[in-house]
Amino acid sequence: MPRFRKRYSAYALSLIGLAVCLIGFLSLQTWPWGLGLLIFAALAALGTHDVLQRARTLNRNYPILAHIRYGLEYIGPEIRQYFIQSDLEERPFSREQRTLVYQRAKSVVDSQPFGSLMQTKEPGYQWMNHSVKPTQILDSDFRVVVGGQRAKPYSASVFNISAMSFGSLSANAISALNKGAKRGGFYHDTGEGAISPYHLHGGDLVWEIGSGYFGCRDAEGNFDPEKFRANAIRDEVKMIEIKLSQGAKPGHGGVLPGAKVNAEIAATRGVPEGQTVISPASHSAFDTPREMIAFIEQLRELSGGKPVGIKMALGHPWEWFAMVKAMLATGEHPDFIVVDGGEGGTGAAPVEFINHIGIPLFDAQVLVHNTLVGAGLRDKIRLAASGRIISAFGMARSLALGADWCNSARGFMFSLGCIQAKSCHTDRCPSGVATQDKWRGSRLDVPLKSERVHRYHANTLRALTEMLESAGLEHPDELGPEHIIHRIATNKVNSLARLYTFLEPNELLKGGAAQHTVFREYWAEASPDTFAPPPELLKRRQNRIATA
Repeated sequence: MPRFRKRYSAYALSLIGLAVCLIGFLSLQTWPWGLGLLIFAALAALGTHDVLQRARTLNRNYPILAHIRYGLEYIGPEIRQYFIQSDLEERPFSREQRTLVYQRAKSVVDSQPFGSLMQTKEPGYQWMNHSVKPTQILDSDFRVVVGGQRAKPYSASVFNISAMSFGSLSANAISALNKGAKRGGFYHDTGEGAISPYHLHGGDLVWEIGSGYFGCRDAEGNFDPEKFRANAIRDEVKMIEIKLSQGAKPGHGGVLPGAKVNAEIAATRGVPEGQTVISPASHSAFDTPREMIAFIEQLRELSGGKPVGIKMALGHPWEWFAMVKAMLATGEHPDFIVVDGGEGGTGAAPVEFINHIGIPLFDAQVLVHNTLVGAGLRDKIRLAASGRIISAFGMARSLALGADWCNSARGFMFSLGCIQAKSCHTDRCPSGVATQDKWRGSRLDVPLKSERVHRYHANTLRALTEMLESAGLEHPDELGPEHIIHRIATNKVNSLARLYTFLEPNELLKGGAAQHTVFREYWAEASPDTFAPPPELLKRRQNRIATA
């Protein structure tokens, strides 16, 4: 006879309890016995199902008890977030960082007593040196003129809302962001999901055009110039941004299941209701760097002379160099470039893409800035940085490395009330921000949250102003890599100016940059006519294949 296993004890007790409660209820017919009967009947049914099913071995070996394990696993992230993680542990934003945004969004005290919680002697710690002659800045509304040589230039704030689409965020979240942008005088990037009615509350828009051409596509998903023109000439649209890739999943397309394509999203994106929509991994409107420049010119003309730029998470350096060579060859260029860090972002993506695909923001930003300086184009093209920037110091660091302004997605999500539940892809966002569940989204109060969006922007710029004053500076454009100090080891520090190699103006035009490995390897062979790898690299690949 098989020996009874303790792991079946919960199932056995449920059967015994069911029998006892059944006898008691039949004998006395009182409600406590009836309630017990229902409870033990449910447990016994669950245990019986566990024993008979074949999909989960754990359930068969531990009937009923396995569900306790699954329940604890389900709430594990919340337990770690609220009770285990330290204030500085980043997953991906620390409690201290999130609290800072919440405080600034509510305009409550964001001071901290008793000193820094950071390990200042640990490698990786960064700081900004101050001056014995602080300045006094009267206005925190720092501006950057984009497309100054175009018919309709735009004066952008140095801090703006990064790309997040309607469909990824709820209607109320988009409305609150746009109304907050209007109050604060900064821009709201639409994301590639097109311009929805919720974007049209008066806030300045940067219309992002992705590979799906939502809002400007024909029935086959190709770019439609007339549909583009109709949206691009809107007064709310201040600039056009062509998304080549994004930090969350660079080089990866997207699929919007037909079940999520309701009438509202279908009308916004210009796609059939109820049908699955595919965003290709690359654009169909151009195949070469020269064709990309021609596409930029086409969008600029169709929009009536508004600034047109590109957004990209940097990947193969030769592809970026090919774009720059196309700018030099044609004499045309984008008005701005948004560099998105490869660390991931608001978009749900495969773990490998979030963790290991794409160049991290600061390295990508330096490479783009260096290339434009070395090619003599930096004064013609504005540069923006996007990727985990939520504080004034985060802004100062990117501005010091060459950015003209910064964008933030998750920072503004926190200002809306996001709690970093990391359920953006499940449609069950508890704060009503990243969901299309109408009941959940409707709980987000638009007037209140739009004011918090505005306050977060204003208070972050005020904090940046105070940092600039402390450093003895007058404007963010005075920040340089020499202002940010990085600890390399316990007893060794250096400024970013010495940690990175910076090119001189026109250095690439004068024969390259031999001291910089990436330029030495790929600049000379990059071609404005193709995104393909350089011949020498292809040769090395072929040699490896031949000897395999």
